[in-house]
Amino acid sequence: MKRALLTSAFCALISVGAMAQTSTTSPKPAPTAPADANAPLPGANSFTEGQAKSRLEANGYSNVGALKKDDNGVWKGSATHAGAQVNVSVDYRGNITRN
Repeated sequence: MKRALLTSAFCALISVGAMAQTSTTSPKPAPTAPADANAPLPGANSFTEGQAKSRLEANGYSNVGALKKDDNGVWKGSATHAGAQVNVSVDYRGNITRN
């Protein structure tokens, strides 16, 4: 009887300890870095054309045309933003600039 009581108390303590480690809030998303004032930055760009296009669309650009990577690793192309046709660039850090 004593052993069963000790075992039950031990199991209860373990479950309380496990509950104390469980978070009830979702983690905060990582803050996005502000665009670099010197963008577009040259560098080894690991974005695919599709990823660069998706980044532009997620930032309010539409009708994104074919993008081409230049010798500096910067994706360049055209898109529509706020009703105007603009030339855009996406560098290796994801900075978007309009030319």
